[in-house]
Amino acid sequence: MDVQRELDTRGLNCPLPILKAKKALAEMHSGELLRIVATDPGSMRDFQAFARQTGNELVAQETRADEFIHVLRRR
Repeated sequence: MDVQRELDTRGLNCPLPILKAKKALAEMHSGELLRIVATDPGSMRDFQAFARQTGNELVAQETRADEFIHVLRRR
């Protein structure tokens, strides 16, 4: 996957990963991919809701050990 930007939100709890992702997406072009690495387990459902509410596409989510990876495509 050709990701244009990565965001490290390890150690941050809701709502900070979402707020940082929102800011990063605002600086990106339509169609670009943003990869977010989080440690907050709630981020799985938070990013699903965020994608539904904002129209950005949630391309992928996965769990690796204690980390949660989210990939969003900018609308």
